[in-house]
Amino acid sequence: MNTLNNVTVLGGGVLGAQIAYQAAFHGKSATVYDINDEALEAARERFNKLVSVYIEAMPDAEEGHAAKAAESISLSSDLADAVVDADLVIEAVPEILDLKKKVFSDLAKVAPEKTIFATNSSTMVPSQYAAEAGRPDRFLALHFANNIWVQNVAEVMGTERTSKESYDAVVAYAEETGMDPILVKKEQPGYVLNSLLVPLLTAASALYVNGVADVETIDHTWRKGTGAQSGPFQMYDVIGLRTAYNVSSASDNPSSIKFAEILKTEFLDKGKFGVASGEGFYKY
Repeated sequence: MNTLNNVTVLGGGVLGAQIAYQAAFHGKSATVYDINDEALEAARERFNKLVSVYIEAMPDAEEGHAAKAAESISLSSDLADAVVDADLVIEAVPEILDLKKKVFSDLAKVAPEKTIFATNSSTMVPSQYAAEAGRPDRFLALHFANNIWVQNVAEVMGTERTSKESYDAVVAYAEETGMDPILVKKEQPGYVLNSLLVPLLTAASALYVNGVADVETIDHTWRKGTGAQSGPFQMYDVIGLRTAYNVSSASDNPSSIKFAEILKTEFLDKGKFGVASGEGFYKY
């Protein structure tokens, strides 16, 4: 089984930055690719903020090690350069099917033959763009949850054509980077985690858009009634309202469509993206 030491993450957004930093923190050689210098600078800022987060949250996160991990991550806006020696490429771009197809099509043209491709999609299955990836035996899903350092599940889901060697190598990579691998036996939109979580979030958004209860009441009810640390709208802020919008706008559920409209006009158009921007349903 191949050891996956060199990882490239496509997309330096909130979760992409976490995936890269988690890899670097656990001794992997990590590179982040994004479309321009502005996006890469934003990713660098996210790495720097994660240093203090890890020091506070992780018992073994010594200050020097945490800072060194952030400094070690390479940045590139040249895709071929970013993946030149990659053992594993993890795609972490927005949940837009055509965008993911283009990303994998471009990647297939420049990545080494050895490289395993993984999608971090939270809603789509890898076979939806396996043709664009062009290496069916070395293509699968590796889905991370936000706040990766504490909610450290990594769902591994292959297609019918993913090789056992590739699957096992990615499971081992997850373990080596401090994750708890969740072995998904067949393709399922939403995997395990979001198959459980999305119905909750959908129900919460329906209560909100239909005027049954306000955001604070819905969150309070869930926390008080279940003992959970976060309510559904706090979860939305962590996930990111752009992701919530992309998923809701693609739904044929009337409440979800209405929720997407509210997200766009009342939040996204006003620069409120959730925790990442400092404000969403709540201020941070």
